[in-house]
Amino acid sequence: MSETETTGASYAAAGVDIEAGDRAVELMKEWVRKTQRPEVAGLGGLGGFAGLFDASALKRYERPLLASATDGVGTKVDIARQLGVYDTIGHDLVAMVMDDIVVCGAEPLFMTDYICVGKVHPERVAAIVKGIAEGCVLAGCALVGGETAEHPGLLGPDDFDVAGAGTGVVEADRLLGADRIRAGDVVIAMASSGLHSNGYSLVRHVLFDRAGMRLEQRVEEFGRTLGEELLEPTRIYSLDCLALTRTTEVHAFSHITGGGLAANLARVVPEGLHAAVDRSTWTPGAVFDLVGTAGRVERLELEKTLNMGVGMMAVVPADSVDVALTTLADRGVDAWAAGEITERGTHTTGATLTGDYAA
Repeated sequence: MSETETTGASYAAAGVDIEAGDRAVELMKEWVRKTQRPEVAGLGGLGGFAGLFDASALKRYERPLLASATDGVGTKVDIARQLGVYDTIGHDLVAMVMDDIVVCGAEPLFMTDYICVGKVHPERVAAIVKGIAEGCVLAGCALVGGETAEHPGLLGPDDFDVAGAGTGVVEADRLLGADRIRAGDVVIAMASSGLHSNGYSLVRHVLFDRAGMRLEQRVEEFGRTLGEELLEPTRIYSLDCLALTRTTEVHAFSHITGGGLAANLARVVPEGLHAAVDRSTWTPGAVFDLVGTAGRVERLELEKTLNMGVGMMAVVPADSVDVALTTLADRGVDAWAAGEITERGTHTTGATLTGDYAA
């Protein structure tokens, strides 16, 4: 018998390093502390079996509704892996979760994460959590806990994936959605920071497999490398959206993620009404043109997959447009009136894009 057959089996021999996991927890603690809200300060701490949140803070609500969401960032994690840049992908995760929650008007409260790796590299895990913590600060929520799982044999030593779940709260009579929308409302578009975290399977296929581009390749239209453009963090709109609800009347939000602009906007448009969005009101960023050109991807296919330069939309009454645009401008968010709500008429869907993009 070989030496390995004569010695006892162990978790470490199977590829799981408990000590490395413990070190990763120690490295991430300082970043998690930066996300604390008053409702979690002094309760437990990182490393417990459950994250704690003081629900007595909800007593100020007449009828609090809890909103929850869960998501990941898809194959964008492979770009981070190839570049060896791990401290931005967490922004994407928070955005995908918390910007879904804010759509109903809910204030983000807390979030948990799940990081699955082939091998625990403590500094790498801590960098991922650093990005998640920074994203939570931008969204105004606390990071109350999470899990790092090591899966040797299923994932390669450098492979990883991330997911997260979040919770928010909204007063019942302030819940936003389709039932508030009326004909004559205006659709406001908020600019995306780029591709965000959707469509990367198409993007990677087009740019790498078909066009033969490299992550380190400089692209003049971007003013930086392809990898830097593809790893641009998803914009987090949570606090911007909440600011809108405080300064003016808002009927609905739509987070533009998988499925594209029209399909996501249609999710908040009620039966009998229609959202017409005018493409001529904005110019998609250069990355969208590159994907379309390099892969000879038809515009309809691009629009079904990518956000085309719009990451969030708000539906507001016509007399709220000026205040809404001013509020967003003051917060550094590029926004514009992009369409209107009309009677459904002969339209078979809740939202359509019309015209051509501005040159």
